[in-house]
Amino acid sequence: MLRFLSPKSIRPPFARYSHAVEVPAGKRLIVCSGQLGVRPDDSIPEDAGAQAELCFSNIAAVLAEAGLALKDIVRINAFVTDRAHMKPYMAVRDRLVADPPPASTLMIVSGFSRPEFKVEIEVIAAG
Repeated sequence: MLRFLSPKSIRPPFARYSHAVEVPAGKRLIVCSGQLGVRPDDSIPEDAGAQAELCFSNIAAVLAEAGLALKDIVRINAFVTDRAHMKPYMAVRDRLVADPPPASTLMIVSGFSRPEFKVEIEVIAAG
């Protein structure tokens, strides 16, 4: 059983995430590369929220290959290219991840491999 850690001796998380997740021995770990908001036809939506949706959809497909799902995510590293993209990303994340929420970090970066990308998300899942 996973153990979600948010010690009372430190400040509570700023948003919907856990400070840490303990993965017990015997669980498989799936480490997913950063996924971008790009469709199979190589089209990229303009909206950061739509890109976040595609990122999580791609992550769900990767996890499904291993017999896991978004509910099995224990760690999220997310990157956005502007502070304005934080809220749409967080709305998608909060709707799609399980409760209790995984450990999570959100960073604002200067850009990705192509200028039209606004969001990139990588995860670790355990099952």
